[in-house]
Amino acid sequence: MNRRILLCLLAAAGAHAEPVKFSDPPHSYWTRPLKDRLSPLITAIETGKVPLDASSDLAFLRSILRLLEVPESSQMLVFSATSLQQAIISPANPRALYFNEETYVGYIPGGKIEVISMDPALGAIFHIIPVPRGGYPQVERSTKCMNCHVDAETRNVPGLVVKSVIPGPNGGSLMAFRKEQNGHAVPFAERFGGWYLTGKHGITGHWGNVAGRFNAGQLTKIPLDPAARFEASRHLRATSDILPQLIHEHQAGFDNRVIEAAYRTRELLTAKAPDAPAQIEKFARDLARYILFADEAALPGPVEGDPDYKADFLRNQRLVGTASLKAFELKTRLFRFRCSYMIYSPLFQGLDPALKQRIYRRIGQALDTTRPDAEFAYLPVAEKQGIRTILRATLRELPAGW
Repeated sequence: MNRRILLCLLAAAGAHAEPVKFSDPPHSYWTRPLKDRLSPLITAIETGKVPLDASSDLAFLRSILRLLEVPESSQMLVFSATSLQQAIISPANPRALYFNEETYVGYIPGGKIEVISMDPALGAIFHIIPVPRGGYPQVERSTKCMNCHVDAETRNVPGLVVKSVIPGPNGGSLMAFRKEQNGHAVPFAERFGGWYLTGKHGITGHWGNVAGRFNAGQLTKIPLDPAARFEASRHLRATSDILPQLIHEHQAGFDNRVIEAAYRTRELLTAKAPDAPAQIEKFARDLARYILFADEAALPGPVEGDPDYKADFLRNQRLVGTASLKAFELKTRLFRFRCSYMIYSPLFQGLDPALKQRIYRRIGQALDTTRPDAEFAYLPVAEKQGIRTILRATLRELPAGW
């Protein structure tokens, strides 16, 4: 692994290890009014004012996805027992995950639907929705999810967990990778453990489609063929495409970093800490690096990507002429313009102006072609100019002179 990337990962994993007291003011996680995608819909769901098809488990799942505008094509399948409903997860009955820029939905055949929706102030809000067997579904705001979703894996704030483990033949995890790491810098050799992986791509040496067994202290890989290991009819699709998994990895890293910065900034400003400006500036510089894809793991070969997912992903792109931050590259990196489309997300746009304006200024410095910044030398002049043009046309709150 590149030494610089390793140092960045280690620094990120160890940053701000002190847990956030998210239940207490100024955060008030359990009592603050919620503004995530799902919460305002709960009363309508529970009283039948939102039409949901409960004729089958999959019909109900599809109704929830449509309600939350989460594309079916984003489906990823994970067979490691790393969920609140781990007792029913296996290679023959994998957990399906779906997502868009605001919401993440989990479904296991025979189980309940899990929803993580992002609140601009509080980060991840966790809900459980049982498939109704008569009457209307009742939505539970989960407390148990916090056992895993507020720890070092999520930077000690309510966030997303993306695990990579080697499941044993009888359940449990034999090995774990990329501990306390998430985001586009994680090496491919440490990704996808416990996940099914389909689609055409040039990524090799990963841990997808594999279980394991220890024999005399040596790990033996057990290949798992997705087409043969589970009954596709129990899911909405037969795929667990590589492209949604790459996008999901980037988003998880983005969300967790932004949520952490939001919580820490709130604490600093509330306490009127003398070093608040310096600390907030550090968060801004770190987030600007991530937004501009510094240290992104280079694709070792082309990624084709599911055409349905590509179309769904691009559906809400913000075009400036023919250019957008969602335009794919997929030969050596994810995107043509290395500036995250998540900069438009409610989570990012909900940041305190004291932090958000600093991020914008740092991005502006990184894109300045008249005074090149060595930290962003990986961005060619034309790409910097393209990103600046797109952001100027699509963001309203850029600093004066940006």
